[in-house]
Amino acid sequence: MTGLFGGAFDPPHDGHVALAAAALERLELERLLVLVVVDPGHRDVETDFAARFRLAELAFGGLPRTEVVPEEHRFTVDAVRGGRFGNAIFLIGADEFAGFLSWKDPNGVLVEVRLGVATRPGYPRAALQQVFEGLERPDRVELFDIPELPISGTDIRARVARGEPVDAIVPAAVAHEIDRLGLYR
Repeated sequence: MTGLFGGAFDPPHDGHVALAAAALERLELERLLVLVVVDPGHRDVETDFAARFRLAELAFGGLPRTEVVPEEHRFTVDAVRGGRFGNAIFLIGADEFAGFLSWKDPNGVLVEVRLGVATRPGYPRAALQQVFEGLERPDRVELFDIPELPISGTDIRARVARGEPVDAIVPAAVAHEIDRLGLYR
């Protein structure tokens, strides 16, 4: 089975890498495609695509069976439509799944791919239950556990802007590249 992990990755951080590594192992993925969205439809990005793609290559490059690829589609349902990735599972964190019903055609996503939802210890399952109840195919959603790493791209960008180090929350090569390119200042 193919895992799909899409996003803006502005920047990629240790939480993203932990989710990808856990999915490779726990879901026994044959391969993982990290889809770096060129122009995300769900959020603004601070960094151009070329820099975000380079950061993603640095962040995920050490994972086995993993490839970083550009994704032209702005929304997940459009990216997976038509069985483009075959038997695939799209990976998201529990916090994103909590808002899944607000995505463009969430039920359409589940027609095309399964959804792998990474949950952290202590995450309130009641918040997820409401999403399950709103889906036509909740059987297409699989939960898997990851270690708790409370990290956000917003926090990382703010830390960099204040001149604070981020090497404890992003891969070392990503921290070096952020510094070298002068990103998020």
